[in-house]
Amino acid sequence: MIKKVLLMGLVFAIAGNPKSELNAEQELENNLRDILDDERLEHAISGVHVRSAETGEELFSHEAHTSLTPASGQKVLVGAAALDTLGSDYTFETGVYANGEQTGAALHGDLYLKGEGDPTMLAEDYEDFAREVSAQGINVVHGDVVADDTFFDDERLPPDLAFGDESCGFGAQTSALTASPDEDFDAGTVIVEVEPGDSPGDEAEVSVTPETDYVTIDDDVETTAEDSSENISIEREHGTNDIVVEGDIPVDDDTERTWISVWEPTEFAQHLFHSALKEEGIQIQGDLKLGETPEEADPLVVRESMPLEELFTPYMKLSNNGHAETMTKTMARVVEDKGSWDEGLDIVEDYLSDAGLNIDAIQLRDGSGMSHLNYIPPHEMTALLEHIQGEDWYDILYESLPIAGVEDDLVGGTLSDRMEDTEAEENVHAKTGTLTSITSLSGYVTTQDGEELIFSIILNNFIGDAPEDIEDDIVVELAMFSRDGG
Repeated sequence: MIKKVLLMGLVFAIAGNPKSELNAEQELENNLRDILDDERLEHAISGVHVRSAETGEELFSHEAHTSLTPASGQKVLVGAAALDTLGSDYTFETGVYANGEQTGAALHGDLYLKGEGDPTMLAEDYEDFAREVSAQGINVVHGDVVADDTFFDDERLPPDLAFGDESCGFGAQTSALTASPDEDFDAGTVIVEVEPGDSPGDEAEVSVTPETDYVTIDDDVETTAEDSSENISIEREHGTNDIVVEGDIPVDDDTERTWISVWEPTEFAQHLFHSALKEEGIQIQGDLKLGETPEEADPLVVRESMPLEELFTPYMKLSNNGHAETMTKTMARVVEDKGSWDEGLDIVEDYLSDAGLNIDAIQLRDGSGMSHLNYIPPHEMTALLEHIQGEDWYDILYESLPIAGVEDDLVGGTLSDRMEDTEAEENVHAKTGTLTSITSLSGYVTTQDGEELIFSIILNNFIGDAPEDIEDDIVVELAMFSRDGG
């Protein structure tokens, strides 16, 4: 009788505490499914996959074999292929070449400005080029200044870029010869700044970086009262370099900064160089033209960029679209001698196939992830993240990923203000992705046991704002996970 009572008591105790029957993995699965049971995802498509970084063991799968759009998660695929194909020490070259005879201070021939895709060229670098031309004793050019961007083809924009994004900084045109406004290296753009006037009713001050007349500014921005609403529109008219700035800015507001793409970045770089030559007092007797540098042309000055290893910091941390497209075309030129998207994306696909991914489930339309027609299942994304751990360059890619909750933009990047004050802070290394009705997060997280997990979360077709908090909740749950249930 006593044994029967004890047995019944044990049964009731277990029934009263159903979690005691669950192991840690089952409890994790239940918790993750609870997070995904969110009304914002009711009509969306959600894919999640989690595996052990060491063994590949699957810990969680939800629609993980469904091909979904990763947005900027695409940069992981392109980055891995670029490091493997080009090497971490790859550098981009830009140079000035002379084709003709120099007699005294006169060059009887043309100057060629030749680019090979360097996104780190600044206005100051073109000024340095002009100073070097002057230092070599040239003060008059009896010929043309020819811009050579033939390292890439002449397709400036990927096929699926939305028309409305074409004037935005993140939709900048890709060229082998280009310029960036600052050390974030957003090639093919200028920064437009709007600063309020001293008093309500004053005109706001509008400026452009770098200072150039390659773009024109048509501005009509009024300074308004304190605590009024900011309403500023900054757009470049299609097919031109006319930038229209209009609206209102409160007198107590901070300076508004916006990156705007230029039309024809090759000619932008050429214009900066030509202006610098004039500032150095060098007379150009000919015209500004486009062309290919002759093989017999003599190099006057050649600049190498930082190595690819260093470029990966702004590329991944800041999710730089231009870098992704440049890497894609550079791979094509180096491997196939054709600087095009098609050949570059074929190289990325070959790398993914060699890594063991199911290529039949993957579609690549650009390098940056801007296309809504890029597709990869979360299962294949985690498979790639597992595979690259064995590559010599793995640490470069891992360290380039944004780190959750770290304020410094070149450390935390696009995760700098996410998962703060949680177990995921300064723990998670992951690539974000954001487009209209698309968000993704894929990377690495360390659990309470010190075990590293690989995860990929891709959410598509939701209505309204991106539910990034759902991604964060999933990753925090992984960071809190312990196999012993502790």
